[in-house]
Amino acid sequence: MCNVCHVPLAISAEASCATIETMRFDIITLFPELFTPFMQSGINRRAFEAQADGRKLVDIHFINPRDFADGNYRRVDDRPFGGGPGMLMMAEPLARSIEAVQMQRRDKAPVVLFSPTGQALNHNCVARFAAVDASNQGAVLVCGRYEGIDQRFIDTFITVQISLGDFVLSGGEIAAIALLDAIARLQPSVLRDADSHAQDSFNPVVGGLLDCPHYTRPEEWRGQTVPPVLLSGNHAQIERWRTEQRKKLTQTLRPDLLHKPQLGI
Repeated sequence: MCNVCHVPLAISAEASCATIETMRFDIITLFPELFTPFMQSGINRRAFEAQADGRKLVDIHFINPRDFADGNYRRVDDRPFGGGPGMLMMAEPLARSIEAVQMQRRDKAPVVLFSPTGQALNHNCVARFAAVDASNQGAVLVCGRYEGIDQRFIDTFITVQISLGDFVLSGGEIAAIALLDAIARLQPSVLRDADSHAQDSFNPVVGGLLDCPHYTRPEEWRGQTVPPVLLSGNHAQIERWRTEQRKKLTQTLRPDLLHKPQLGI
């Protein structure tokens, strides 16, 4: 289980007097422009746009470490001690970025680093981040670049490390977008049907299983027909079929999910 689910989140004294409906994510990145198309496209953009009352469901702030670097060139990277290929992000510009954010936030939101050494991101972790309650104010997301980050910064500031899988990206921005996308679609009113995500793969509502196959018009497509039960109008039979399909797919494609306690099967 991802350890982010167990990170204690705190709120300020001022915020504790009211229900928090907006969660804030501060993103430390050298490339904030990478997030613009994501935040302005698709149905999930509703989470980042101002609502009728002026608030946002998910409020995003960007911090560029170069703004906290020294010298005319605002250098944020240097060669690693001991030699080796590539460059490392320096600790001080990142530390100053974090400290500036923490002064603004005045809370103890988790500081997340996207890293191959982190725990694999899963539905439970996303749901914990996405929960709209007084215990959750979002997080600070650190997007690394180059060959990595000075370990001293990680040891000092990072409280959670998350991985998207057993592969390496050129930076943490794509991982941050993936997390924010998963969080955004769980926010109230973002999806037109409030229950549409309840049937998603990995959701506890369906026992943490993979989702079942889905079909739409036409009834016959290139010689392939829709399973008759879905055309029967018998909702009890349809639900039984879908449950069996979820179990069968999970057993075939992701049998590891069947051993997780939350499944109950």
